[in-house]
Amino acid sequence: MRRKIIAGNWKMNGSLDFMQDFMADFKKVAAEKALLDASNLQIILSPPSVFLHKMKLLVSESNIDIAAQNVSSYESGAYTGEVSSSMLLDTGCKWCLVGHSERRTLFSETDNEIVEKVEQLLKNNIQPILCVGETLKERENGQANTVVEHQVEAVFGYFDEQALSNLVVAYEPVWAIGTGKTASPEQAQEMHKNIRSRVAEHSSSLAESLSILYGGSVNASNAQSLFAQKDIDGGLVGGASLKVDEFSLICEQVINF
Repeated sequence: MRRKIIAGNWKMNGSLDFMQDFMADFKKVAAEKALLDASNLQIILSPPSVFLHKMKLLVSESNIDIAAQNVSSYESGAYTGEVSSSMLLDTGCKWCLVGHSERRTLFSETDNEIVEKVEQLLKNNIQPILCVGETLKERENGQANTVVEHQVEAVFGYFDEQALSNLVVAYEPVWAIGTGKTASPEQAQEMHKNIRSRVAEHSSSLAESLSILYGGSVNASNAQSLFAQKDIDGGLVGGASLKVDEFSLICEQVINF
């Protein structure tokens, strides 16, 4: 059975006070809904890197994991402002986002750089969440599948099956991130199915076990219809992950499928 995963990406939001209040409220709600006891659900929270150590303390004695939003492609050295995978490991990180569309577009990250980041994470047994997705122009031009397959192939064509056994893919159509627009359940399912088929060209067993998340304005209203799709195994949640009630509802809905 594939892992059901709900990952909350806080992006550059929050503060120590916000984080402490959020976790106190979320743990209470999650306990009431038995979310922290669900054997088929992994909850992940990804605050800004300066809060990772504190978040690790706040999620202790729960099944909630923490994820970094980014990692350096370098192991160590004179790279001012960068954070290495070994440093993330020291904070208690088990996961890290890689290739988020905001990193690709705003910071010009290339597929080669993303491969280097995945390599650094794997060296320290941190599980990558590989983000892939097309822009609105690419979708309108009929290039969506080609673009996403290329992003997937850059990583799955470089590492072997064993190395990628714990990697997770998050499909996030760029045109749906932070816009309030969401891919229809049918559009999302089609792309998730294509991603799984592409991975199957390397390994059918890896494709079958691979958790593929949908990201792009996921909220409590559309989560159920998305999670009902055969190849959607959870969500990478942006703005809604900053709201306790909304995020807990999304977590609750995924365990029904």
